[in-house]
Amino acid sequence: MARSVDVVVIGTGPGGEAIAGQLAEAGLEVLAVEKHLVGGECPYYGCIPSKMIIRAADALAEGRRIPDLAGSSAVVSDYGEVADRIRTEATDDWNDRVAVERLEGKGCTVIHGTANLVGERTVRVGEEEFTARRAIVLNTGTSPAVPPIPGLADTPYWTNRDILRTRTAPASLAVIGGGAIGLELAQGFARFGTTVHVIETAPRVLAVEEPESGDLLNRVLGREGIAIHTQAQVQRVGYAEGTFTVTLADLEITADRLLVAAGRRTNLADLGLETIGLDPASRFLDPDEHMLIAPGVYAIGDITGKGGFTHMSMYQSAVAARHILGNGGTGAEYHAVPRVTFTDPEIGAVGMTENQAREAGLDVTTSITEVSGSTRGWIHGPGNDGFLKLVAADGVLVGATSAGPTGGEVLSLLALAVHARIPVARIREMIFAYPTIHRAIETALADLGG
Repeated sequence: MARSVDVVVIGTGPGGEAIAGQLAEAGLEVLAVEKHLVGGECPYYGCIPSKMIIRAADALAEGRRIPDLAGSSAVVSDYGEVADRIRTEATDDWNDRVAVERLEGKGCTVIHGTANLVGERTVRVGEEEFTARRAIVLNTGTSPAVPPIPGLADTPYWTNRDILRTRTAPASLAVIGGGAIGLELAQGFARFGTTVHVIETAPRVLAVEEPESGDLLNRVLGREGIAIHTQAQVQRVGYAEGTFTVTLADLEITADRLLVAAGRRTNLADLGLETIGLDPASRFLDPDEHMLIAPGVYAIGDITGKGGFTHMSMYQSAVAARHILGNGGTGAEYHAVPRVTFTDPEIGAVGMTENQAREAGLDVTTSITEVSGSTRGWIHGPGNDGFLKLVAADGVLVGATSAGPTGGEVLSLLALAVHARIPVARIREMIFAYPTIHRAIETALADLGG
């Protein structure tokens, strides 16, 4: 017979772990099922370890800027230090014991295994079945998308999981994909001495953001010695005697390692969606404002297609938890989604791009100001590349980009303004601390007009 519990959470990435713990602490009987590691991609192969590489790489870059600011320096890199730090953070070489104990301490039951929906509020894990009295929460996340390039499948290519486990920086690296993951890791390893090629099919890198963002990174990464190949189609990939060969239409690239960072695919296949009346071939699930996709079944995180970010998964988990507990509150809103690409300069953005706003039929005004033109930007000196771009319509900001040495942090005010729909006129009345990069927002507001 099936065992009855209040809630079954399938997938314990950040949002799944958060909602399982919150509901258990509220007194519900919660079963959390995880196929891989409790905590998901973020702490083991994503956000946290990749940013540890970036933090170390940025320290190297700052050290190399000393001759332009304060004298002389001799910077010697050692990727082994980063590799050791990542292994410590990932808990004894990618062991989720601490995360499991954290959930169990909140009252959850944790099972490692593959879960499938087998009927209304019914889940099978191995030979066991569980019925959910209150809810089932789906948080199955994504896996690296591997394009069907001839020869690729027969090579020992890396995904983000593999590259974050390496103990040494390769002498050379080819990266297929010029999005956030590919660019962050490309710059990080280049600063440790790796010769890097980035291959992108779109006309510019970071194609989902403002064109000025892609142009900025193309310029900065090129200056750092990274070869950027845009509008480039990979015709085939080969591997022999420890060397990859990546063939483009007009160029052949060789490298010791190949990173495939060509996007993500949702983990929805074989989940049993058809048993609750949904298409198992769906690319994404489409929840309502309370994250419901069927009676008693909620979906959160990457599988909803609202943004593959830890903060999105956590946000949606809170929305779903409120609804399950009957605590009311507002439903999910997506007009002010913040995102940051943690290159140097950081590219922070929120809301619509200029093109998206125009396609939505809005009467758009924009302004751009260079970070280097602000007092703090000028003081910062080397590494002060960046800009602030504002997109407004009907007297409020509908989007903004903050690119610069602290682009992700400067974004915070702009994200609040877009989220709360604060009138531009009211923001102009603020006092902006001097001298900060944050103060460049004041200049951008003045140039916005209206």
